[in-house]
Amino acid sequence: MEEYLQVVPSEIEIIKQDFEKRNLELGKKIEQLEEEKMHLRLYVDVQKLETEKLRKWKNKVEEDLDCLKTNYKKLHLLMKTTGLGKTLEQWRQKI
Repeated sequence: MEEYLQVVPSEIEIIKQDFEKRNLELGKKIEQLEEEKMHLRLYVDVQKLETEKLRKWKNKVEEDLDCLKTNYKKLHLLMKTTGLGKTLEQWRQKI
């Protein structure tokens, strides 16, 4: 009878084993989540850098567009004052 009692684990030992097994599983899950968290942080950092790069590029393009608009207006005014924008018919009428 004593041998039988020694082989069969007590209810507390069974609960303890289940607890340790579950604790180990949760520990592994925590490690996985922390690794995933680290990867997500790196991804966010990369996306922030990419966003900043695109924002700078957008600002540069807008500046270039403004410069082109200004140059177009100046050229249009110059053509108007010098008469370069006139058609052949307009020149004939002027002469």
